[in-house]
Amino acid sequence: MKKRIIQMIIAVLLISVAPFMSTQASAATGNEIVNYAKTLSGIRYQYGGSTTSGFDCSGFTSYVFDKIAGKSLPRTAASQYSQGTAVSKSNLQPGDLVFFDNFGYTSHVGIYIGNSQFISATTSKGIAVASINDPYYWGKYYIGAKRVISSEKVKTAALPPVTDGNFVDVASTHPAHVAIRELNKDGVINGYENQQFRPTTEVTRGQAATMINRVLKLKPAKNVTFSDVASNHSFAKDIAAMNEAGILEGYTTGNKFGMYDSLTKAQLAVILDRAFNITEAQQNQAHTASIYNDVPRDFWAYEPIVALKTIDQTTVFQTSNYSFKAPTDRAEFSAALYSAMQVK
Repeated sequence: MKKRIIQMIIAVLLISVAPFMSTQASAATGNEIVNYAKTLSGIRYQYGGSTTSGFDCSGFTSYVFDKIAGKSLPRTAASQYSQGTAVSKSNLQPGDLVFFDNFGYTSHVGIYIGNSQFISATTSKGIAVASINDPYYWGKYYIGAKRVISSEKVKTAALPPVTDGNFVDVASTHPAHVAIRELNKDGVINGYENQQFRPTTEVTRGQAATMINRVLKLKPAKNVTFSDVASNHSFAKDIAAMNEAGILEGYTTGNKFGMYDSLTKAQLAVILDRAFNITEAQQNQAHTASIYNDVPRDFWAYEPIVALKTIDQTTVFQTSNYSFKAPTDRAEFSAALYSAMQVK
């Protein structure tokens, strides 16, 4: 019993000090890869596509592994087949890549999800699940599988995590360097393995909720109730708090939060306004940098977007266009959050 209690205490401590990035390669499991891949079901097929606007087969696998495992895969199915360790069909595990030769070469790749099924980007149904043993099509063209991530979580990293803001891939001349450094020192945003920050990686809605609440430290009155957020997920309490505060709420239909959906730049400006009231702050400043060419005055997020440009402490947002439909990357999020935190 005593040993069991000690083990439980250690487990709790490990959870409490775990780094923010669930997308870290050393912390991803096959089931996490599969769970996220399934959330993309139904997205249309697009030749050469590698975003949620549309995927081809290798664009889909590359996107999922980068998003959840921080793993860069080559861009084509044939090149991906050269990666990892070969796995027999009888030993397949969730998260393995499965390959098919339906045009005389390695032309299709998907992600094995268990029970002889895989998920992939298909020309007929978009992101969809099929059987690797389908006698009418896929079963005839199956050629093999590769395992590109460990089947178990890696407990130790090759290099210690960065805590002083000095990431190997963020130069001191980067416009968001100060913001990234200060937020990392404050424990608001952490990095990936090998002391990388990955400034151009997209920020998800779940990650945004967690990082903002690390600043605000709000406590939810109730547990999370969204269908796509497990109650024991490390982001769950932050998501519940942000939703209750009206800062970053769930979708109006489907009882979903969209935890893995990319945070758009329009959403970024609006939630920071809700959290830090940046529109009021910018009204007291000179509007020397208040216009974007691509943001019409009647746009629903116009005022928060203008406010973000006005309060910007980093020059990241001192551009002629804002691209409000684009996903927010980690450098942009850091610059915006840091600037909002300076508002008095």
